[in-house]
Amino acid sequence: MLLRNRETGAARLLGACPVRPWPSRLEKREPIDTILRMFKSLLIAFILMGTLMAADLPSKKYLNLAAIKKMVVAAEAEATRQNVSVTICIVDENGALLFLQKGDGVSINTEEWAQKKARHAALYGSPSKDAADVVKSGNTAALSYPNFFPGQGGLPIKVDGQTLGAIAASGAKSEVDEAIAQAGIDGLLKK
Repeated sequence: MLLRNRETGAARLLGACPVRPWPSRLEKREPIDTILRMFKSLLIAFILMGTLMAADLPSKKYLNLAAIKKMVVAAEAEATRQNVSVTICIVDENGALLFLQKGDGVSINTEEWAQKKARHAALYGSPSKDAADVVKSGNTAALSYPNFFPGQGGLPIKVDGQTLGAIAASGAKSEVDEAIAQAGIDGLLKK
């Protein structure tokens, strides 16, 4: 029986020749086909490697909208309980504004003060009252520090030792402002 190669037209006798006269499947591949196969293999390897490396990245907690709403509700409840109207401010760990609400009948300057208290607490990782204590102790040079604000009422929001941001209140007595801010943090961290 005579077999014919469809592409080349070469013929051979079945069983007569142990060597195939036409190229095998691997020999027929074009160089571009081989390069594409190598590229696909490398691409898959890089994707798998990237996935494994991404698994090693640390996770970071942050203040989302639900957390902000919890804090605001708790802070407003404490302000109502104390029978005061205040401006409430929440910032992220970099001092960027996330929430600002001016209470009814509160002076317009409380917006700025609340933001300054919150930024100090977030960036320094300590209550803004600490800044007031530093200035009261005679270190007036601290007033030149960036975002340093010596007014009580701003508190850092810390979870597992990490500062996520800060909350501040302004418009009432300093102690009341701080109590309102603390109520906001307590509202977030309660189980």
